[in-house]
Amino acid sequence: MFWSLFCQGKMSSEPVNVNDFKELARLKLPKMYYDFYAGGAEDEHTLRENIQAFCRIMIRPRVLVDVSQIDMSTTILGHRISAPILVAPTAAHKLAFHEGEQATARAAAAAKTIMILSYSSTCSIEEVASSCNAVRFFQLYIYKRRDISALLAQRAERFGYKAIVLTADTPRLGRREADIKNKMIRPPIKNLDGLMSFDVNADQGSKFETYANVTLDASLRWEDIMWLRSTTSLPILIKGILTHEDATKAVEAGVDGIIVSNHGARQLDFAPATISVLEEVVHAVKGKIPVLLDGGVRRGTDVFKALALGAQAVLIGRPVLFGLAAKGEGGVRTVLEMLKNELEISMALSGCPCIKDITRSHVRTPYDKLPSML
Repeated sequence: MFWSLFCQGKMSSEPVNVNDFKELARLKLPKMYYDFYAGGAEDEHTLRENIQAFCRIMIRPRVLVDVSQIDMSTTILGHRISAPILVAPTAAHKLAFHEGEQATARAAAAAKTIMILSYSSTCSIEEVASSCNAVRFFQLYIYKRRDISALLAQRAERFGYKAIVLTADTPRLGRREADIKNKMIRPPIKNLDGLMSFDVNADQGSKFETYANVTLDASLRWEDIMWLRSTTSLPILIKGILTHEDATKAVEAGVDGIIVSNHGARQLDFAPATISVLEEVVHAVKGKIPVLLDGGVRRGTDVFKALALGAQAVLIGRPVLFGLAAKGEGGVRTVLEMLKNELEISMALSGCPCIKDITRSHVRTPYDKLPSML
């Protein structure tokens, strides 16, 4: 009896949801690296809101629907994936695990989903491309030296990446105070080897912040989408949209998709939680291009809510990093499978056999009027 209870106690220490991986990562990582992954901008209001805003959305389940078979598969820019859950672009995976982005890429491939490789990865475009056979997108920033950005886009296209994800919310790096206090030093960006110097003077604060502010092009404008289009034949998604005004401009600029994102709450504090503005962006787009959502997704119910409000898929950032830090490639696989399993349960209990069955009527937000009691 005692041995049985002891074994049960050991089993209970294993992660049962993706939030459990955060504490495992905290215990395993040096404080500087954990803070780099976990932290947000300034007072971290938006960081908290990204998660808490999901809690204010209620699901309206339907019953007596045949849910004996659940199909979570969907299509993103023509690419079939097992569930509407993608791996978001996040920096420096080798700080979490020695195989870095190659391990993350293999986990995403095993989950039959799309990984978006960060421009600031610690494995190169070519290394990740050779790690396994899968659909991948590449995240791009625009540098003051436009030729370098063009070269990165062309390298991604040459090595089989299927789309460019332009991050548009970083004319300057947000004030990430944990990194400033820790005097954050991160590995060189592997994709820029031989293209750009990493030597910057940063007597105070984060060397990463100083480097970004020296190199990134703060003059980037909507008109430059046409320039980017001239450098590659790949579809272009724009990441960092939070308003209907910018969503409308994105459609006018001819991009192929939008990612509603506040950069994981790492840029402008008191920017809105992404789930709270998703519907505004969806309405502005009017179905002309796909809309994805990034930020605060920690449960399968969060995925369900985002789909109900019009997202075609969601992106997962920090949970992937925490899974990688805690258990390597297997940790990332587990994080993705946990979210897929939770989404499957959410769909079954809400009366939705497949993704297209999830509709606006399945959720109630704080902005909806209360139904009449008469």
